Amino acid sequence: MRDHDAVRLTEDERSVIRALRPAMAALMRVFDEDLEKSQRLSHAEYIAMMFLSEAPGRTMRLSDLAELCQQSPSAVGRTVKRLEAEGLVGRQQSVQDARSFNAVLSEAGLARLEEAAPVHEASVRRHFFDQLEGVDLGKLAVAFQRIAQNP
Repeated sequence: MRDHDAVRLTEDERSVIRALRPAMAALMRVFDEDLEKSQRLSHAEYIAMMFLSEAPGRTMRLSDLAELCQQSPSAVGRTVKRLEAEGLVGRQQSVQDARSFNAVLSEAGLARLEEAAPVHEASVRRHFFDQLEGVDLGKLAVAFQRIAQNP
């Protein structure tokens, strides 16, 4: 018997798998729409600023930011360029590696992030957490962490 024939998915498991990608796409779309509508920020911009706000000195190598945002370096570079044009993020050459650049969240960027946070949190609550009534969030978080660590 081949490995892929060994264990068949149950109907519930198949339903979860079928629903996963459309659900994630829908969440990203509504998070983006909510932020764009009231804050003129994309979800990608918000997430990049969020990670920068949590970094020491609000500074991070662009390649590290791309990894955290789960985007290509070029996509994060475009996001940082848009934020830089608005004075929300600065870009500086890394002192550790002259070939790489850092993104730095400015004071204006931090203020903008703090202004957008309630909108994002309300969107996350409405579109995600309110749909998880009865689900053990602690177990769900652990499961998501295991999935992310063991691709």
